[in-house]
Amino acid sequence: MPDLTLSVDELSAEDAKLVTLARHSRTRVGAAEGAAVRDQDGRTYAAATVRLPHLSLSALQLAVAQAAASGATKIEAAAVVTGAGRLEDDGFAAVRDLAAGAPIHVAGPDGSLAGTVQ
Repeated sequence: MPDLTLSVDELSAEDAKLVTLARHSRTRVGAAEGAAVRDQDGRTYAAATVRLPHLSLSALQLAVAQAAASGATKIEAAAVVTGAGRLEDDGFAAVRDLAAGAPIHVAGPDGSLAGTVQ
């Protein structure tokens, strides 16, 4: 996982919304992670981790896939909510496919920000 840069600033209202969406996606299905992304038009996509016998996707991978399938060409920001100590690198790579420098906010299950990957 990329290094987290601890943020002392509060999140913007738009980025706080991503954390809220990610948190609720995780809670709704009892998943390990929840994630949300915002595209170039301000549309948001939220997802939870999928673990099936023949399909495994991190929440961040699924949120990016939903955005791409809806025609998004750029991710402006992303958020991941997790109770695990380690995040999957594939989710970060998926965001980077559509955004070289978009912030990825990482929060705990209570929504408190752990840090931001730039």
